[in-house]
Amino acid sequence: MRRVLGIDPGSQNTGYGVVEMAGSRLTHVAHGTIRSSSKDSLSARLARIYTELCAALAAHAPNEVSIESIFQARNAQSALKLGHARGVALLAVEQHGLPMVEYTPMQVKSAVVGYGRAEKHQVQEMVRRLLCLPDKAGPDASDALAVAICHLQSRSTLEGYAARGGARR
Repeated sequence: MRRVLGIDPGSQNTGYGVVEMAGSRLTHVAHGTIRSSSKDSLSARLARIYTELCAALAAHAPNEVSIESIFQARNAQSALKLGHARGVALLAVEQHGLPMVEYTPMQVKSAVVGYGRAEKHQVQEMVRRLLCLPDKAGPDASDALAVAICHLQSRSTLEGYAARGGARR
């Protein structure tokens, strides 16, 4: 059984989601959103992200972590703040000694919805269906669950390919 913590970083809202895979079955373990106020200093927001991600890592004991990579932000200031949020997330993962893989938003959408330019509500609905959730998770938590699902499905595909001997001529 594999357990992955997915992270959707953001300076105001950072989503996290924990998903397990046994065979080809996906199971929801936990999800949440780390929220902070824009009135708080950036350093206070980053400290909150770090502390709460460390708590999630300790509480849910994942084997691996997957994180959404930076996409083009609307402006340089937004990109910089997102980079800081990703940095503290990467630090938390590194300090827990876990392997980490990054996925682009397009890779995540392709893995979960089947279309790399899917809209947020489509990702939320597919995450709900794939994990048999009674309701959609919030947008940041859904994105984090999608990142975890993407990783589990990608790893499963690669391992199956390797088990069959890889490419044959």
